[in-house]
Amino acid sequence: MVDIHLLVTAGNGPVECRIALSALLSILEKEAKAHGCIFEATAARAPDTHGPASAIVTISGNGAMMLANGYCGTIRFVFKSTVRPHHKRQNWFVGVRTIELAGDAADATAINPQDIRFETLRAGGPGGQHQNTTDSAVRATHIPSGITVICRDERSQHRNKATAIRRLQAALQLLAERDARNARTALFLANKDLERGNEVKVFRL
Repeated sequence: MVDIHLLVTAGNGPVECRIALSALLSILEKEAKAHGCIFEATAARAPDTHGPASAIVTISGNGAMMLANGYCGTIRFVFKSTVRPHHKRQNWFVGVRTIELAGDAADATAINPQDIRFETLRAGGPGGQHQNTTDSAVRATHIPSGITVICRDERSQHRNKATAIRRLQAALQLLAERDARNARTALFLANKDLERGNEVKVFRL
């Protein structure tokens, strides 16, 4: 099964960009399911009511690469702000790019295993006769940050735990480098790096 990891970010954009990002996550999830893929999203920081400023998305399945390729770049959303009704601006931007997670769980040395709470879940794939009905899925919570990921890609609980650690590590790395404002060399895309006018998709809400 092909796993594609994406960083979806509102950059340094205003709250409306986070609203657009939340909408994009919903669009991606719906399209992933339509392609028979598994969709998982991990917010880099616990979101408020308007949604996260960035998220790591994992799309798993044979159509994952084609789906991801259609979204990499700048996504423009057109809508009137519900937060600032009198604001004239109606174009809001979200950036999408592929990322690589740590090679294996051994790389996740920055995470103390005692800081992770694991829970087993009944796994469920896209559906049909190949749906995994065993209790191999894993929910992993990084207790200090509150970041939670769910991994159900593999039929092995051990492999799902290893994948969960990798995704937590990626989210924590994103947080650390964002906080350090190392935007150009880190995973985080600053708002100025979003190429306005070169968007790959436009959505009107």
